[in-house]
Amino acid sequence: MHSQINFGYGWLWSYGHLALAAVAGAILWLGLARGWRKPWLLLLGALTLWALAAGLIVRFGFDINGRTTLPTERFLASGAGKVLDMGAGTGRSTLMVLEARPQAFVVALDSFSDEYTRHFGNGKAGQPVVDEGRERLLDNLKAAGVEQRASIQPGDMRQMPFEAATFDAIVSAYAIDHLGRIGIRQSLGEAFRVLKPGGQFLLIVIAKDRWLTFTFGPMLMHMRNAGPGFWQNELRAAGFEVVEDGRRPATVFILARKP
Repeated sequence: MHSQINFGYGWLWSYGHLALAAVAGAILWLGLARGWRKPWLLLLGALTLWALAAGLIVRFGFDINGRTTLPTERFLASGAGKVLDMGAGTGRSTLMVLEARPQAFVVALDSFSDEYTRHFGNGKAGQPVVDEGRERLLDNLKAAGVEQRASIQPGDMRQMPFEAATFDAIVSAYAIDHLGRIGIRQSLGEAFRVLKPGGQFLLIVIAKDRWLTFTFGPMLMHMRNAGPGFWQNELRAAGFEVVEDGRRPATVFILARKP
């Protein structure tokens, strides 16, 4: 059942480094066989080793096409409630919540717009992005056997189609940091509006660290100068209280609360 889950990141993201390692290694072998000059061999050797190491980090460190777990057990510790996933994409963070909190119900919100296709491609030519996005997300929910505890809602996180104080908790993973500063503030303001008093907001964003820099350089940095302090300040400006913060490889997470 779980083997059918596909979060949509192409082979270039998942295996591009390993493919480069194979090509560079083959050229290195050829150079050794033909007695190329030592500087070229050293360069090829360094490229091969870097690509191989980066590929292993992507596969086993980031695992962008694999399942993920909640970064903190304090999120929705009661185990039950109505949760909003802001910027759900293909459902990786939705499944994260549903599998960690078996009594929760998740509403997966995504705009299914051009930004969606830039990340996950458009696998069915001619099909509207909204329809394809919903279909991909639903397929992953069904593959995990949790489709009865989730619903899919197309919409913009900067102006969400929900009444105030609708949700017990909110999660947003690698989504808000795609927006500019104005969009970030709009989205956090909307999150505050639709969250019930006392509700929690778990924000997960890409963060620059040595693993990301070594593997991709600046390629994956959405908000390049936004460290943990930036996100904490933005959350407080939106009215939240910061409860907890922490790190994972290439990731910062912050757990906040609506007073």
